[in-house]
Amino acid sequence: MEKIQFKTQIWSGEDALTGLESIENQRIFLVTDPFMVKSGSIDQITSHLEKQNDVKIFSDIQPDPPITKIVTGIEALQAFKATLLIAVGGGSAIDATKGMKFFANQMSPDKPDLDLIAIPTTSGTGSEVTNFAVITNSEKGIKYPLVTDEILPKIALLDANLVASAPQNITVDTGMDVLTHCLESYVSINANDFSDALAEKAFQMVFTYLERASKNGSDMEARQKMHDASCIAGMAFNMVNLGLNHGIAHAAGAQYHIPHGRLNTILMPNIIAYNAEMADGVMAKPNRAAKKYANLARLIGIHVANPKIAVRSLMNTIVQLRRRLKMPATFSEYGIKSDFFEQTKEEIAEAALKDGTTAANPRKPSREDVIKLLETSFS
Repeated sequence: MEKIQFKTQIWSGEDALTGLESIENQRIFLVTDPFMVKSGSIDQITSHLEKQNDVKIFSDIQPDPPITKIVTGIEALQAFKATLLIAVGGGSAIDATKGMKFFANQMSPDKPDLDLIAIPTTSGTGSEVTNFAVITNSEKGIKYPLVTDEILPKIALLDANLVASAPQNITVDTGMDVLTHCLESYVSINANDFSDALAEKAFQMVFTYLERASKNGSDMEARQKMHDASCIAGMAFNMVNLGLNHGIAHAAGAQYHIPHGRLNTILMPNIIAYNAEMADGVMAKPNRAAKKYANLARLIGIHVANPKIAVRSLMNTIVQLRRRLKMPATFSEYGIKSDFFEQTKEEIAEAALKDGTTAANPRKPSREDVIKLLETSFS
């Protein structure tokens, strides 16, 4: 038996922000990144809240949120006596807020749990509808996934006006992260009919709208569709987990500090080839992953009878998309030096195998498999 539920209420579309005006008489601890405050963009949120609530802004947030920042945030929200949490930003701001919510509750179990409203300003992580967060131990260079329904946002607010000014590199990095979520949830060992339906829809939306949003940031239809696709893919992987692509990305990201979506995109074709056992040749019997990748290929117009040839075409299509989006194809092209790569590849492989997302991969990788994937992705 499978139990499937969606606890997060989604507010999506034009003027979704006006829904915040229904919130009254709360002490709101609003977590965001420094850019949102410095640029004045946070005013788009606070203008709907300040008349009827007390609002404190906490912006001491950085990429790959470290444990130390989360501790600082907990101290601040407790001193403020917050009754509601709102996270505004990309994955780092939302993940940090989830960490604050979880650990504050652990420290004071006698107090009411704080509700969380997540308002993404990038179209990629899907964090607004997931029970995942990634916390970083900066001293050890290790990322720790936090997985519990306790951190699920109560409300996810999707308003494309908040991503309209996102630069091209952020748009494509986050958009390709959505594509990774689709691919990994679709071939996950836990995949089911419900997660497949969500992954298929989001996959089609990425191929329809990501390039449009990349070329013209003021294309609000494309912006909103990518914002929705990110959320839909998040709903898919929240049900069934991800895979080795993210397992390696979490481990390598802590060492190389390559933007998460960009790192996923470098790995993506190689992970597909590994999962579909493409090294055995296109005439070999296709495994489950190959058949599922071939299903996705058909959704974007790749009609080939042989599943493994369809997988090869899908890989080529992704490589071509990556090139058109002006994204690096390898770690070395990004700028990672050979000696540093050699020093870190074994540690990254070990961390990737321990990562919680790797457990759902359709093929169980060995340490040697991961090292080979890393080497292929390096150059």
